[in-house]
Amino acid sequence: MNADDVKKLTKDLGADLVGIASAKTLNAFPPDPLWPQTPENILPSCKSVIVVVQHIPVAPFRAKSNIAVQYIDMLVLRRMDRIAYKIADHLEREGHPSFVTAAQETDWNMKNASYGYLSTRHLGIEAGLGTLGLEVNILTPEFGPRLYLTGILTELELEADAPMTEQVCIGESCSRCLHGCPTDAVRHYGIDKRNCAVEAQEFGFMTATAFFMKYCLASHEEKRELIKSRDVFGFWQGLLRVVGSFGDCPRCLAVCPVGNDYHAYLADFQKVIPEKTPEKVTKAKGFKQARKDGDEISGLDEWNIRWVGPDGYQGIVARQMQEFKKMQKTKAEETS
Repeated sequence: MNADDVKKLTKDLGADLVGIASAKTLNAFPPDPLWPQTPENILPSCKSVIVVVQHIPVAPFRAKSNIAVQYIDMLVLRRMDRIAYKIADHLEREGHPSFVTAAQETDWNMKNASYGYLSTRHLGIEAGLGTLGLEVNILTPEFGPRLYLTGILTELELEADAPMTEQVCIGESCSRCLHGCPTDAVRHYGIDKRNCAVEAQEFGFMTATAFFMKYCLASHEEKRELIKSRDVFGFWQGLLRVVGSFGDCPRCLAVCPVGNDYHAYLADFQKVIPEKTPEKVTKAKGFKQARKDGDEISGLDEWNIRWVGPDGYQGIVARQMQEFKKMQKTKAEETS
């Protein structure tokens, strides 16, 4: 099988996007060299990584609570894993040992917070599917940040896709992800993970450990009250339906103006950002000025610029919007 065969199979199985990254390149450019997330640390004989993308349907981003997004995210991940498994199985039957990596994993022995053996965002970028946004989600031209990715490690050497060099994210002049973040966790091409988790994981791991530490130290009467508390119900619901435990706050995803799905279904609904404050506007202006002045920005240093887009933003979203409007106009004329 060659790269075209693999991509056709992946699309036929229902994936929205697919790209191929070279294991050699991924080994040479880990996101953080101090804690290298590389294929060779998982499968030394890996030659290529097939990157599968499944978009998140946009309707939940119109809902009032996070629950709709958190639940559909798990459905998307399950669907994506089933597709990836079928690809890996097919490759192995063809004589090419392959397996799917966990799309969401954390190993606390590597680095604090959510940090797995591979960064799926960086896999997608090296496979030519998008670039990092201001909030360091991967943004694709088709779906913005509203997607999930996983990787298939294979010993089959496939022709790799070239990374995008144009910055997909509009950047500091947009800053809608910064304005919409409930906990002000967006940095200059970076994220404060602890602040992000406050909103994204209401009943996540750290919440659970803090609760049970409090429970262990409580008196008998206090324990009786705690066991009936909202927190315990939240943990149970998280185990049952991942609601509240899954790490996802939808605000930065919902307000990002990149992607035809945004133009079609979210632009009017998300036009106004209630979380926007004068302080956040000032912060965004500072980001813009810092970049204009050529200040030292860790997210844009010589190493990290590779994944943001070394050519900078050149109007990809504006061009895309015009194409989308043209397409919509043509459709309207055809149906009238």
